[in-house]
Amino acid sequence: MVIEMAHVGAIFTLVVVPAIQYGGVMMDPRAMDPYGQALLAYLNGDTLASFVVRRDDGHADDLPVSVFFDGPDDFSEIDRMALSLCTGRVLDIGAGAGRHSLVLQERGVEVLAIDVCSQAIEVMRRRGVRECRCADLFEMEAEQFDTLLLMMHGVGMVEDLVGLDRFLDHAHSLVGPDGQILCHSLDVRFNDSPRHVAYREAIVSAGRYVGEIQMQFEYGGLVGPLFGWLHVDPETYRDHAAERGWAVEVVLQEDDGDYLARLTRS
Repeated sequence: MVIEMAHVGAIFTLVVVPAIQYGGVMMDPRAMDPYGQALLAYLNGDTLASFVVRRDDGHADDLPVSVFFDGPDDFSEIDRMALSLCTGRVLDIGAGAGRHSLVLQERGVEVLAIDVCSQAIEVMRRRGVRECRCADLFEMEAEQFDTLLLMMHGVGMVEDLVGLDRFLDHAHSLVGPDGQILCHSLDVRFNDSPRHVAYREAIVSAGRYVGEIQMQFEYGGLVGPLFGWLHVDPETYRDHAAERGWAVEVVLQEDDGDYLARLTRS
């Protein structure tokens, strides 16, 4: 899921709270309810549907739902590169409306799409994703895959660096011996707008890693609880991965800080 906040003005008040823990699950599923309702609204004909992404400093953006339904012609270079690198059996983590799984299916790739959002699973089934499941990644243990795919900043669902470490440890049980993890993330330091710089400074002052943001979703009067989202820079990713038996290769880096990483066993 893409979570980026555009700069809107320079007068604001920062209220940044310490990180929230949800008892060991990848994400509190309730946080996804407004997003899920927005996906269903779009699928049911509201092509102008959008939902609010509100950060813990009060900054808010409207995110159009149409981006989650984009087809291959609208994919970014990172999307195209990631899909071209998928091999074997693929686990599409945080699959949303199934935009990547549908393309992989069309190419004859075996793919399982998972999401903690139950509405997303309904959307994917209605769109034709053959194998999809409402599941917490950390509860999956008995299956192995050749590729773990986390697109649209999907690694953010681990919430913080502690969650990243847990994910990297758990991934060893899911990835086959010669398998890989393809991960799309963002280096937030590339955004130099005053509001975002101040937010990053407040995050660090609160004792959080600079890419550990907190936010909530709002749609149609439904307001989800605050949750964490991790944007991890490549250097920090490499350091944490190396300690847990993974090597990180940056396959593609864009000017805005977006990048695609490929992880293999070290």
